[in-house]
Amino acid sequence: MTAARAPLYPLTFQPILKEKVWGGRRLEALGKLLPAGDGSPPPVGESWELADLDATSASGGGGEAEHSIVAAGPLAGRNIRELIHEYGQDLMGRLETTPDGGFPILIKYLDASENLSVQVHPSADYVRQHPEAHLKSEAWYIVDAEPEAAIYKGVKEGVRREQFREAIENNTVEELLNRVPVKPGDCHYLPSGTCHALGAGVVVAEVQTPSDTTFRVYDWGRTGRELHIEQAVECIHFGPADTARFERRTHVGGMFTTMTRLVNCEYFRIEKVRMSEGYRQAIPYNQPTVWMVLAGAGTIEPGTGAEPVTFSRGQTLLIPACMEHAEVELHQDTVWLEVSFPQAMGDLLA
Repeated sequence: MTAARAPLYPLTFQPILKEKVWGGRRLEALGKLLPAGDGSPPPVGESWELADLDATSASGGGGEAEHSIVAAGPLAGRNIRELIHEYGQDLMGRLETTPDGGFPILIKYLDASENLSVQVHPSADYVRQHPEAHLKSEAWYIVDAEPEAAIYKGVKEGVRREQFREAIENNTVEELLNRVPVKPGDCHYLPSGTCHALGAGVVVAEVQTPSDTTFRVYDWGRTGRELHIEQAVECIHFGPADTARFERRTHVGGMFTTMTRLVNCEYFRIEKVRMSEGYRQAIPYNQPTVWMVLAGAGTIEPGTGAEPVTFSRGQTLLIPACMEHAEVELHQDTVWLEVSFPQAMGDLLA
């Protein structure tokens, strides 16, 4: 006799921490338990909050598969791929998986204590010619930034491919990149093919398509890490770059709630949600939705028969599609990034 399935509830996952030469220790402020190490603590650059990859690139993830493990509740210890297979539309709604059956988004926090390498992810043309490569479009929400911190986003207008190659040889790549000052609350969308780098002193929440194919083109004089100059130059978009913040649309849902649209692309939608302490509201979902909690705390009543789930700053929750009767109650003024999937609702242009 087959045992009954546990009812679904908002899922949190064990963070997958990645040591990086450019990392630091500021993810501790988001509640991440960073390794102490022997002697000086190791620099941690990334916390993968929700990942479902059969393989990662050696340059980005270390080469191994990464499947997030549920951290709490009756499903603790199960991985995301197993739950997709077992729960199907109850978890995923109409959202399609990746071709290999995985969750179609990768969620991270990044701490850049030093400049990240200048890199690019494969362009559409490159992917058509190299099936082993995958598009990677991403968005950065600036959680924290030191004074005068910046990101590098796109190649300056008028720069030619040959000129860029010369800059690589002369170690002057920085002069050809758009340097964009940032502050907490800014959000930037970087489609595949955009030459980019996080600058020192920035902590970001990153939402991206589930690929880790990365081509490094410049590493600020650091040695010992492989560069992929030929692949990168082939993929970089040379032309006008959007160096502005993504155009925002703010909707006031009443005296207790505001929602600000940050990104709306073919792969994901990001909205910043603010709710006041003590407020209680239905959150009926018919598709999976991810919350990255930036401030505050609250409780979600799933409405599925499962126990209520509490959450706080720094946690990332995957709310299943079957939460038609869910309600959230806020214990503090609370802010989160809400990641949804317009392709699962047929309203990409809404």
